[in-house]
Amino acid sequence: MAALVDELLVILHGLWLRRWLALGVAWGVCLLGWLGVALIPNSYESKARVYVNTQSLLEDKVGITQVQAQQDLDRLRQTLASTANLERVVKETDLNRTVDGPRDLAAKITRLRENITVMAQLDPSMIDISATWADSGLSDGANARISQQIVQKLVDIFQETNLSSDKVETSQSLAFLDQQLAARGKQLAAAEQRRVDFEQRYAGMLPGAGSIGQRMDAARSEINSIDSQLVQAQSALAAMNGQLAGTPQTLPGVGASGGPSALAQAQADLASMRARGFTNSHPDVIAAQRQVDLLRGQGGGSVGSTPNPAYLSIRSMQAERAATVQGLSARKAQLQADLNAMASRQTDEPGLAAEQERLDRDYQVLKTQYDKMLADREEIRLRGDVKSETGSVQFRVINPPSLSTAPAAPNRPLLLLGVLILGLGAGVGTAFAVAQLKGGFPNAARLEKALGVAVIGSISQTVNAAQLAMERQRMKWFAGASGGLAALCLLLIVIEFVQRGLA
Repeated sequence: MAALVDELLVILHGLWLRRWLALGVAWGVCLLGWLGVALIPNSYESKARVYVNTQSLLEDKVGITQVQAQQDLDRLRQTLASTANLERVVKETDLNRTVDGPRDLAAKITRLRENITVMAQLDPSMIDISATWADSGLSDGANARISQQIVQKLVDIFQETNLSSDKVETSQSLAFLDQQLAARGKQLAAAEQRRVDFEQRYAGMLPGAGSIGQRMDAARSEINSIDSQLVQAQSALAAMNGQLAGTPQTLPGVGASGGPSALAQAQADLASMRARGFTNSHPDVIAAQRQVDLLRGQGGGSVGSTPNPAYLSIRSMQAERAATVQGLSARKAQLQADLNAMASRQTDEPGLAAEQERLDRDYQVLKTQYDKMLADREEIRLRGDVKSETGSVQFRVINPPSLSTAPAAPNRPLLLLGVLILGLGAGVGTAFAVAQLKGGFPNAARLEKALGVAVIGSISQTVNAAQLAMERQRMKWFAGASGGLAALCLLLIVIEFVQRGLA
């Protein structure tokens, strides 16, 4: 520990002997450093905060979702620092006064892009826009005003882009879709006319829709259905004929005793036999028929007869069944004839089905494209109306661009102190290096260690009164020079704060 203390004392003694060298180096480094700090122009920063509400009452109805609106907002934020927008900033602020040609304009745009910050907060609806500007050829007040003008112009551009970009994009999209729809409409009309012409020539004779093969299958299915209906109708007609044969056309009058006449009784018996299934060759039916004919020849043996209502009703139903059978037969014959004709045409012209499929395919493709483009146009029109009428994006300036009274950079007081510390360190380091380079022995122990022989003693320095007075005077000069260095640093710091207040 004692050796370490001795070593430290030796170093301090060497530094003290070279204190004027250390002080001179410190003054030189500080003066150069403070001059460099003074030449650094002040950078003034202006900030603004805007609020953008991307919510919409109709977001899920017309496709304006929150995610999509936020993506649009991010796109606007990222393109705010584009070259076109920054060129507007330069030309519409006081920066335009310092532009000296296209090259200078490009340089200022590059500096603007480096000094502009557009940042979203934790709440994505809040956006901070900041800009810093420093120009050594301008005053501090001019730099502060320019930074404020830059942020204000960026806010204006952001708002204009937000309000007009959707309208311009919507108008361009609608114009493009209208042109495409007109072209697709002509192609669709031509394809539809070709289909109509083909159907009039070939497929119009068969029922249904679709290709020739589908229509022929539909015609065969309809013929099968007509066959089953025709069998049922013919059975119903046969039953109606049998019922009609067993029903008398007229009803006889009433006898004198109040009972039925002999003719009426004979006709009833005959009808009963036929209803039980007796044929006309049955002996009982033959006998009953003779009895009826005999009584009719005798005038019925009673009063006149009246028309039978049941017979008339059955006759009407029988006529209806017969008409149904005739209609089904005619429809079957027509379908069979058309089917045979189409089959013969397919045999003669085997490419008909392929041609119809091609026409249908072309028509369906064009119709699908046309319908999709029409739906897209209406959706874009509706979304544009919603954005322009309801204001799906609301823009509001929360904090207007600030006019800074203190430079954002550099921090001159801290830099001045740093230069002072650096100068003092440089002086001490220089003195220490010189002490290490010069040969000599600060004490007897060092000499004894270096020579390897014993040192008998050492002679201390003696000073007289005049030398002592001179040494004291030099100490005053050293203290004044050292204090002057610290005082000059303090004065520069005070001047910096005074300039900030004046700015």
